[in-house]
Amino acid sequence: MNTRDEINKDIQKVFKDIDEHILRDEKPSDYINKLYEEGKLKGYPFDMLTTLKKIDQSPKYHPEGSVWNHIMMVLDNGAKEREKSENKRIFMWACLLHDIGKGTTTKIRKGRITSYDHDKEGEGLSIKFLKCFTEDEEFIKEVSKLVRWHMQPLFVNKNLPFKDIETMVKEVSIKEIALISLCDRLGRGDMSEGKREEEIKAIDLFIEKCSNYM
Repeated sequence: MNTRDEINKDIQKVFKDIDEHILRDEKPSDYINKLYEEGKLKGYPFDMLTTLKKIDQSPKYHPEGSVWNHIMMVLDNGAKEREKSENKRIFMWACLLHDIGKGTTTKIRKGRITSYDHDKEGEGLSIKFLKCFTEDEEFIKEVSKLVRWHMQPLFVNKNLPFKDIETMVKEVSIKEIALISLCDRLGRGDMSEGKREEEIKAIDLFIEKCSNYM
């Protein structure tokens, strides 16, 4: 029977391996899906992510299916864009954890699948997740803040009441939020070239709307 120390050593190794692959691989989702198939993502805290395999999303906005499928696509998009990031490690972990809040916030309301406040919920959950592996408080804070604010481009562009540019700019870089949001928006099934261009223009609009705060 495995002791607590042996279990802790095992999950620390998995974290370290993921850390290496998301910074190196062209398609890190392949490695993470392999870990899942090998049963190496069982138990806490990895179950905070693997439960997302069971969480459906609105087929209108997410034809790729489950939240897990979506975050794997976002992670691979992140790998294509990570060289543009101010901190690749923080950026890639934020890509992996950006929708962790959907595990506890997804509900069916009036026949629609919704995940209200998953960004706020995700901030706290990403902190809990990362604290299992590292005592680097600055790293944890920076990742969790990208998770917290990753929906702002949508809120700002649509002038929704949830937008909060003033608080956001105190906690994160607008360029980093724009980059993770681009990966998020492009991490969907059935992405045509025309739709891709629309999403890129939406991110440009977000940056323009935030220009007075930069």
